[in-house]
Amino acid sequence: MLKVNRDDERPIWQQLLDQAIHNITTGKWPPGELLLPSRELALLIGVSRSTIQIVYEELYSRGYTVTSRRGGTRISEWTYTTRPSENAVAQGLLPPELPVLNAAIGHLHSWLGDKEDRKVEIDFTPHEPYLDEHFQKSWRQSFLQASTGADLDSWSYGDAYGFLPLREQIQRYLSLERGVHVDIDQIILTSGAQHSIDLIAQALLQEGETVSVEDPGFPAAWMAMKYRRMQVVPVPVDEYGLCVDRIPPGSKLVFVTPSHQCAVGVIMSEPRRQQLLQMAAEQRFWIVEDDYDSEFRYRGDPLPTLFSQRPQNTLYMMSFSKMIAPGIRLSAIIGPKEAIRQLARIHELTYRHLPIMEQLTLAHFIERGHFMRHMRRARNVYRRRHTAMTKAINATGLSEYFTLSGVETGLHMLLEADKSFDEEAVTSLALEKGIRVYPLSRYCLESDRKGWVLGFAKVDETAIEEGIYRLAGMLV
Repeated sequence: MLKVNRDDERPIWQQLLDQAIHNITTGKWPPGELLLPSRELALLIGVSRSTIQIVYEELYSRGYTVTSRRGGTRISEWTYTTRPSENAVAQGLLPPELPVLNAAIGHLHSWLGDKEDRKVEIDFTPHEPYLDEHFQKSWRQSFLQASTGADLDSWSYGDAYGFLPLREQIQRYLSLERGVHVDIDQIILTSGAQHSIDLIAQALLQEGETVSVEDPGFPAAWMAMKYRRMQVVPVPVDEYGLCVDRIPPGSKLVFVTPSHQCAVGVIMSEPRRQQLLQMAAEQRFWIVEDDYDSEFRYRGDPLPTLFSQRPQNTLYMMSFSKMIAPGIRLSAIIGPKEAIRQLARIHELTYRHLPIMEQLTLAHFIERGHFMRHMRRARNVYRRRHTAMTKAINATGLSEYFTLSGVETGLHMLLEADKSFDEEAVTSLALEKGIRVYPLSRYCLESDRKGWVLGFAKVDETAIEEGIYRLAGMLV
């Protein structure tokens, strides 16, 4: 018999429904059992008939009962099953083992510096840019004004290519600042470099195809490609950039950072660039050009892009992670129209479109001039910090024992050691002394090169000098 608890805060019909469902699912009311007519059950319990009718209607709508005009309301024949054992309930389901994913995530955390391990006084992170209160104020202003000015259509399903006004702003920036002239349908927005690489792998490659990457290089690139089951082949990097003649025949894609090589920091020489472009044309493979921090150059203007010389089979990746902040999670891929259309179709299927608020804000941020003002301010800061870093390395004698490279462009430089050097021991000792440095080995796929990738974007001049002097005390 169902009972009403007047002290229970739940509505009466909910109490009765919960009891009825419990009786059915535990087998107390077996399949086929006829329920009392609603009027009769209401009198027995002491509630209104309408309350019982609500309970019966809910049981029927959920499939616990069946009704017929002559047969009344009965418990469904198929609803009752034996309850699982307590042990089975406790165990639950376990996700499948994904060794490739687990290894990649472990490497990714190690590459980023294992920030949760311990706090440090000086962090030479190469991954994060400079931010200040000016940026925060301008971004907040753009956020508020963009959200206020957005019409209702902005909140519907968006374009898989990305928010059109933002793509127009990127198109204008590329034309004026980088000499890259493209149509609007040659630009697709993504949520970062890793998202871009993943889209490229899905849209332009077949499982098992060969992809060539720089070694040392950008770990997230080969991790994403391996996870998409590509055959990833490391290609060495020397003082002139990617060793193009080591690219294996049959490669379908070559990932390269020509303007400031990720990790080593060198600039790809013009002969190597032309060699790569010619090889890509002859062997018909994609070039993915990651131009992640080349806007910050300390000797002249940013270098011409590979894309501007060979747009037919080059995909140009730009990211606002280094130009503004990683937390914005906005990047762009620029390429041939058909390739970008293919990426947009994959994006529409798997992600649909990017969140609108960040796109609205960034479009406003660029249009109102905040972006270029931030870039000018950041360049001045980086120039001072770049000078402080190189001076400290030379003054402490580190440059006499180690090879310094990557000093012309970007937000990091490399202090390279001999291959026999105990890189990990120094890294651990530095951490004990409150300094986080980033081992070159974490950027290597098969290469045995050693050293430390030292970023200076988030470290002020005083901290740079102090950190380099402490590092020199361990190494010199």
